[in-house]
Amino acid sequence: MIFLKLIVTNLLRHRVRSLISIAGVAFSVAAMITVVSILQGAIGMFSNILSNDSQIIVFERDVSDLFFSNVPVSAAGEIASWPIVAHANPVLFGVVASAGHPIITCFGVDASDARIQKATWLQGERGTFAQKPNEVVLGSRAAQFLSARVGENVQLGHSTFRVMGVVKTENGFENGGVFMPLTTAQSFFHKEGTSSVATVKLRRRNDAAAFKRMVEARYPDLTALEDTEFTRSYSQFRILKATAWAVGGCGLLLGGLGVANTMIMSVFTRIREIAILRVNGFSCLQIGAVVFGEAAGVSVFGAAVGLLVGAGVLKALKMIPALDGYIDPSLHPLLMLVVLLLALFTGLAGTLYPAFYAMRVRAVEALRFE
Repeated sequence: MIFLKLIVTNLLRHRVRSLISIAGVAFSVAAMITVVSILQGAIGMFSNILSNDSQIIVFERDVSDLFFSNVPVSAAGEIASWPIVAHANPVLFGVVASAGHPIITCFGVDASDARIQKATWLQGERGTFAQKPNEVVLGSRAAQFLSARVGENVQLGHSTFRVMGVVKTENGFENGGVFMPLTTAQSFFHKEGTSSVATVKLRRRNDAAAFKRMVEARYPDLTALEDTEFTRSYSQFRILKATAWAVGGCGLLLGGLGVANTMIMSVFTRIREIAILRVNGFSCLQIGAVVFGEAAGVSVFGAAVGLLVGAGVLKALKMIPALDGYIDPSLHPLLMLVVLLLALFTGLAGTLYPAFYAMRVRAVEALRFE
């Protein structure tokens, strides 16, 4: 009990110094939570584009990016006829440009694709999609920044298309994109007869291994991965995850340095106090425990404040219309646990030197310390 009283007393005695350290840890934790959550949310949204009502993605083997993948539409049609397959949909990814908007994601899909069937249609009729080759459907955000409504024309690249519908989905990339009939997209991107991927739903999930063997045997140039496998192995996803954790780790390192500075100043200004504790029977380990306890208190409290601030920032970003669908404001328990442990670790690691110095204080010499 006496250790807890000493820790609380020492932290309260230097309120400003303690609050600055807590603020440093909180800022670092909030930054890490925000960066990691945003990038993981982006990865999740792109994964959802690929796994929309599907379980397996079929794409060209050894390609660096799905935009460069070529899967014959005939292959998707044959795969759809296999007994273990519920449905297989070819999807063509591309990037189109419009005046003032150089990058707009384009999805070439057929009428049965879940992106068309499950979207909320704000304008237009679902059943008329792909009936005319020069008609496109806009995501709700794309319709907003292109200032286009049903029946109007939009310039995409060097071609003009008529808007036949406006849809809203839960995915930010899709809301900011353009949906073309597959044959129109193939002609527009000069990829006749091919798609970027084929998204496949099996009748039974347990047939995934058998399905992958069938694809490998029938189409040596193609590969099939389950959604979770693809998310783990896709190089761009790995780069984004590494970047998020690297940026967040640097932030926590700065927070740990702030705690270290606070503890160094705290120890150096309490040399005589430490000597008195030694004279009254405190061992070196007990002195070190008090210093570490103070650092742990600052780190844990700062991390808790940082989690609250980070959650608030994510919710605030979610409310920005331009970011709707791109931000996931929910904090995953595993992420919170990892961040708390990292904050505690960096805080305690930064306290090694001041704690070691305090443990080496000699009572007789310290009592003469000015």
